[in-house]
Amino acid sequence: MMLGSLLPSVKASILLSLTSLFIASAVAMEKPNAHTEGSPTGKPTGPLKPGEYWWRPEISPSGPVLALVSIPLQTMHVYRNGILIGRTTVSTGTPDHPTPSGVFTILEKKTDHYSSKYNDAPMPNMQRLTWTGICMHSGNLPGYPASHGCIRMPYRFSELFFKATEKGCTVVISDGKTPQPHLAANPGVMLAPEDLTPDMVRPLAKTDYDWHPERSLEGPTTVLISGADRMLYVYRNGNPIGRAPIQISGRGPLGGHVFTMLEGVTDKPSWWAPNRPAHRWSHVSSDETSRRKREIEDIAPRLHVNPEFATLLYDTISSGATVIITDQPAIRDASRDFSVMTNGVTKG
Repeated sequence: MMLGSLLPSVKASILLSLTSLFIASAVAMEKPNAHTEGSPTGKPTGPLKPGEYWWRPEISPSGPVLALVSIPLQTMHVYRNGILIGRTTVSTGTPDHPTPSGVFTILEKKTDHYSSKYNDAPMPNMQRLTWTGICMHSGNLPGYPASHGCIRMPYRFSELFFKATEKGCTVVISDGKTPQPHLAANPGVMLAPEDLTPDMVRPLAKTDYDWHPERSLEGPTTVLISGADRMLYVYRNGNPIGRAPIQISGRGPLGGHVFTMLEGVTDKPSWWAPNRPAHRWSHVSSDETSRRKREIEDIAPRLHVNPEFATLLYDTISSGATVIITDQPAIRDASRDFSVMTNGVTKG
């Protein structure tokens, strides 16, 4: 009689234990034990301890998202429509496995990802920047660079950041000393595509242009203006879809700049197509030459391109598009170790 009365409680105890074990296992699968949980802070400025983050997406509820990663400071700042909505500590690559600096776009997103390169290492909330293994994901943050090149974030922040981004968002990784990144000075800022042909780089007359949007029908658009080449290049999803000669008036270099298109237009005419309203832009990167010119309108009057091509380009770009202006040549050999754009032109 006593044994019979105990059986229900024993069964309940076993069931409770199994349930607890299942929940613990699910949590362990969700966030590996070695990953830093992360702790929120109410401060949008000031120093952060390893694992601390600040997140206020309600400040700017819509618009293109852009992330700035500082390798020296081991931080990431997140902007939406040009307004800071979050920041966190990160852990980037070691000197033996450095994180590349430059301008990237998010190529792929997976909440549950395991590395095919490093023994199935768990990488929750993975956002891919290159096809050669550089990603942003949850990981351990010891307070110094410790990864194999990826950008590790606190687990809780990686969840929030993942929900805020989309494929095609711009990520700028800086090896400078401030959160505001600088363009590298290495000659050549774009990798040549795998299917590069002589026709893609043939000389063009001043009023001529190439326009082949069918080469890449969708994806993030990047415009590269090279002072060295006197050429404007258009890439979509990492593939070249257009180019046109550009005339540069005035004296002095253009400097190095990265702009991201915001939502909405102004009441001024566009510098791309004067018969259309101007877009709104956020200046996200500069070098020493550029610090006096932080608005795209300061540079636009010096640049002149075929009006027909300009109208085609205006109708192609949209919120979140990136414009890179540089005095460096555009196409470089793929064997170099730096590129401003390494998004989808090489796969390894």
